[in-house]
Amino acid sequence: MSIKEFYLEDLSASKALAAQLASLFEIGDIITFEGNLGTGKTEFCRAIIHSLGFDEDVPSPTFSLLQTYEPALDDQDTVSIWHLDLYRLEKPEDVFELGIEDGFDTAVTLIEWPDKMEKHLPDGHLKIKLAMGEGDGQRKITFDGNDYWKIRLKGLTA
Repeated sequence: MSIKEFYLEDLSASKALAAQLASLFEIGDIITFEGNLGTGKTEFCRAIIHSLGFDEDVPSPTFSLLQTYEPALDDQDTVSIWHLDLYRLEKPEDVFELGIEDGFDTAVTLIEWPDKMEKHLPDGHLKIKLAMGEGDGQRKITFDGNDYWKIRLKGLTA
């Protein structure tokens, strides 16, 4: 059951929604991104990462599977981000070779193609589904999660 659903007109609206979401993050949050190729999963993750103050280039981790973003040592307010793209993951167990348990414990973990993890994906994560809208650049974004996420996302608007 979806807890929030948005129809966004363009990339700037998606970036604004990503920034709102990022402001709610806490260490240990796991957010998954589902959708067909080209629906904007990586772009949404990139917007989240940039909105948290990471100004560097944010490449898609399609080939490396994992990109990490660590705040400056004197930055106590920004969380670490682990961004995974599991599209090329060969076996679900291979996710442990990436040290993903550390990300779950010490960072906010953004996971594209989470179905590749199968049973290794922890319960209680926030699921974000992206789909193309009718017009050019439009997106439908659906948030699914448990009651914990329903409460946390209550004020999220587009």
